[in-house]
Amino acid sequence: MKLAAIDIGSNAARLLINEVKIGKKGQPEFIKLNLLRIPLRLGMDVFSHGEILSERKAMVINSMKIFSDLMSLYQVENYRACATSAMRDAANGDEIREIVKETSGIQIEIISGDEEAGLIFGNHVAETLDEENDYLYIDVGGGSTELSYFENQKLTYKKSFNIGTIRLLNNLVTDDQWKELKVEIKNHIHHDRPIVAIGSGGNINKTFSMSKTKDGKPLTLSALKKFLKELSQLTVEERMKTYHIREDRADVLVPALEIYTKVMSWSGINKIYVPKISVADGLIKKMYQKITKGEEE
Repeated sequence: MKLAAIDIGSNAARLLINEVKIGKKGQPEFIKLNLLRIPLRLGMDVFSHGEILSERKAMVINSMKIFSDLMSLYQVENYRACATSAMRDAANGDEIREIVKETSGIQIEIISGDEEAGLIFGNHVAETLDEENDYLYIDVGGGSTELSYFENQKLTYKKSFNIGTIRLLNNLVTDDQWKELKVEIKNHIHHDRPIVAIGSGGNINKTFSMSKTKDGKPLTLSALKKFLKELSQLTVEERMKTYHIREDRADVLVPALEIYTKVMSWSGINKIYVPKISVADGLIKKMYQKITKGEEE
């Protein structure tokens, strides 16, 4: 079975195509066939102007045509396309979704911040880790940050905050918003047991890669703070040259690390695992569960 997920975020749009096969133990295995990322940066328009302007509007429409063609080439059987913070906030979001449907056949859903958090949690990474710990999923995007708290192997709290890398770059996050995040963490993240973070998003993946940490090993809060300090002292151009990263990654790494370090510090967390999970992964797994459940019924 070939499935695809399209995640249209505030910083980039991603198409993930997976083939699902049943393994030797009877469990589904999700094999990545292709992953395409296009840095649309919708949040740059939406968070400053309230809508997606003409240039980026055309980029969305053309990107979806490319995604549609790729899904046809790979003979994708089912897909789901979801848009998050920027499209959710854009005054012309519905208009663009209609044009995309007419030009590429792709039906884009607008999902809430809570559903976005649930999709990250839906990857069930914590279930395979040490049962003696509690886990806080932290997903940092361009427009929002999603937290999901996994306490005693149960989801006890999830919330989306309008604090994201693109908003921070444009100075659109207020002190009150930071205060709300801190208060929410203090009220809902308990310390009866050790807590470990699980990070998702392109920025934490890039930081993990830059740190040369071995797969399966966590990054420490002190390591993240060190990266934040080093990167903050460099211009975007200097970050690109020093760490061999693209411009659309170099500018958002600092605000992303600011979010991760604050959330971890306020939560009393000292280490974060980076298992390369994403909203797109969650979409595909949820879609597969729905399809197989329907077949069983």
